[in-house]
Amino acid sequence: MKTHGLLICALTIAFSLAAENALTAASKEKVILDTDMVDSFDDGVAMVILANAPDIELLGVTTVSGNSWVSEGVASALRQLDIEKQTSVPVASGLNLPLRSNRHELFSLERQVFGQGDDTWVGSFGYPDPGSWRKVYLERYGEEPRLAPIDQHAVNFIIDTVRAHPGEVTIAAIGPCGNLALAVRMAPDIVPLIKRVVYMGGSFFQTGNITPAAEFNFYFDPEAAKITVRSPFKEQTLVGLKVSEKVIFTRDHYDGILKTLGKSGQADLLRASFLGKSFEADPNFTFFVWDVISAAIIIDPTLIVKEEHSYIDVNDQYGLSYGQSLAFREKNPPMTQKANIVLDIDENRFWELLTDRKYWASARD
Repeated sequence: MKTHGLLICALTIAFSLAAENALTAASKEKVILDTDMVDSFDDGVAMVILANAPDIELLGVTTVSGNSWVSEGVASALRQLDIEKQTSVPVASGLNLPLRSNRHELFSLERQVFGQGDDTWVGSFGYPDPGSWRKVYLERYGEEPRLAPIDQHAVNFIIDTVRAHPGEVTIAAIGPCGNLALAVRMAPDIVPLIKRVVYMGGSFFQTGNITPAAEFNFYFDPEAAKITVRSPFKEQTLVGLKVSEKVIFTRDHYDGILKTLGKSGQADLLRASFLGKSFEADPNFTFFVWDVISAAIIIDPTLIVKEEHSYIDVNDQYGLSYGQSLAFREKNPPMTQKANIVLDIDENRFWELLTDRKYWASARD
């Protein structure tokens, strides 16, 4: 009888723990990160803090061309997830070209005709596709990968995951919008099932960065951006240049993050990045952290201290204003949707979040 009682007690504890774990998982914010991934800042850090955030369940990472080619994005995501021991997060390869598929061939001509913004970085428009993700991984990191992408296209992954969790999934669209746009086109039934979309994109209320009219992510694939922002999602929030260019990344912030990372492999990636090399060459160098803001406000929405609610659109007409983001306080065009445009965040708390080891599992080892 004593043994029987102990068994019942053990089973009761096991069932209680299982129920508690299930309740915890259910209460977490479910997120798909759709990204033109790079090492460290900017997309890499966005992924890492989402993967490690206690109240976030990162359901998967889907890659798209933009800052990087898809193969590079896959390699970079796998490397950083491996460093963070987040080996159960699936990575799915997505669109390698914008919906207007000849953009790479025409880009130099576009620069001449449409004008150039203040930002000289042009992402994958500026260099050839490096090939397979495995080739990129071996050349960049000098060793065999321990992880691999799933055998499912990013678009299908988005569709299946949203259907599996109706009303629960936040899409963090921090790259060009091709994957999400095709998911909406292929499966329009997912639109009301998506909890919200948080973009990094747009240059509302100011000039662009890649051209005088447009911000990089929306300019890379304006047709896709127009499809997504015009989709009647329950909620859309945009982190554009208006807020991104207020949050200045300085050498002090860089040193603070390195101190947090300690001997983590993430510190090596940060030092080897364009950002790290720039700070080492010039202590007065400054940078922006576009995508990380999007991830941070998903983790902690109270970071937003000012936003505007307007109807939005994206110009997909091939000309001087190609990719321009538009906001309408009233008299909006038909089919446009209302969105939250972030204008200011609590910068002190934002930087505190980024230097909290809670969001860097590799720094706690």
